[in-house]
Amino acid sequence: MSGKAGLSPLNQRRLANFRANRRGWWSFWIFLVLFALTLGAEFLANDRPILALYKGELLVPALIDYPEAKFGGFFASTNFRDPFIADEIQANGWMIWPPVRFSYGTVDSYVAFSGANPPSWMLTREQICQRYPLGVDDPDCVPGNYHYLGTDDRGRDVLSRLIYGFRISILFGLVLTIASSIIGVAAGAAQGYFGGWLDLIAQRLIEIWTSVPALYLLLIISSVIMPSFWVLLGILLLFSWVSLVGIVRAEFLRARNFEYVNAARALGVSNRVIMWRHLLPNAMVATLTFMPFILSGSVATLTSLDFLGFGLPPGSPSLGELLAQGKNNLQAPWLGLTGFFTIAILMTLLVFVGEAVRDAFDPRKTFR
Repeated sequence: MSGKAGLSPLNQRRLANFRANRRGWWSFWIFLVLFALTLGAEFLANDRPILALYKGELLVPALIDYPEAKFGGFFASTNFRDPFIADEIQANGWMIWPPVRFSYGTVDSYVAFSGANPPSWMLTREQICQRYPLGVDDPDCVPGNYHYLGTDDRGRDVLSRLIYGFRISILFGLVLTIASSIIGVAAGAAQGYFGGWLDLIAQRLIEIWTSVPALYLLLIISSVIMPSFWVLLGILLLFSWVSLVGIVRAEFLRARNFEYVNAARALGVSNRVIMWRHLLPNAMVATLTFMPFILSGSVATLTSLDFLGFGLPPGSPSLGELLAQGKNNLQAPWLGLTGFFTIAILMTLLVFVGEAVRDAFDPRKTFR
């Protein structure tokens, strides 16, 4: 049985139109692969091993913070990059490290130069190892301390911050898109279905609210309140929910007097059931078409706030903070180029997916 067996003919046609847009189809899968990889960022970039076997006990340091006393130390948290701890574990077991042995906040104290350091592939082994205790002969120099995209001005690995920043940006955008869509669809549905004074008053209030300069208000609030993931999400949600109200309202205004709706009212069907079962599916076509573009706008807004310094708390991995470092360190072009190409590729993928979704729900397009 094919995967399309459970789909209606209309949804089969929509799926076929989506796949027919090859650019959007491949962009969708590339985006999914990148997002799935960054969801497991702790297993891609971390200053702690993924797995470790110590004296017959299997440990998961990537997920559990073990005290150093477990390995013969004294501190509450274990630094697995410490040569004493590493030698102790290797003498009594083994460790499996992630591909990048740095977390987003790990400062490499053995960088070759002060400040931002170029990618390791741009340096010789002597340059990479010159600050290590034993120099070139130090066994801990390479490859455990290899920086594939260099370091920032604080000695933190750029690739690890890129991986974690990509995850935060997408999760923030998804949560904001879903929450704003729920509120916007509910408000637009109520306005369009009931109409009258409710619609008139709500439209005037929305017009007043949308006339408020959102960016300036965001900057003011962010400068007063300590920024965090949920605080920024709540602030942006105050303005982003209105983007779908007009579309959903128009769909409900158009369909509320259709014959099947009047027949349902005559049969005593409640307004809630009519709105949920008969009108909302039609309105969701336009909603789903706009959601990829709302997601890209949400990611761009968070990046802009982080770039201006009003976004996530200092030290958080962020694409906008990476761009800001590139602006402040023109002598380190790898910082700005990494941030630019990441944002450009991410926005391009989301726009291409949005175009494919728009084609899929376009009733004028017929797949041949």
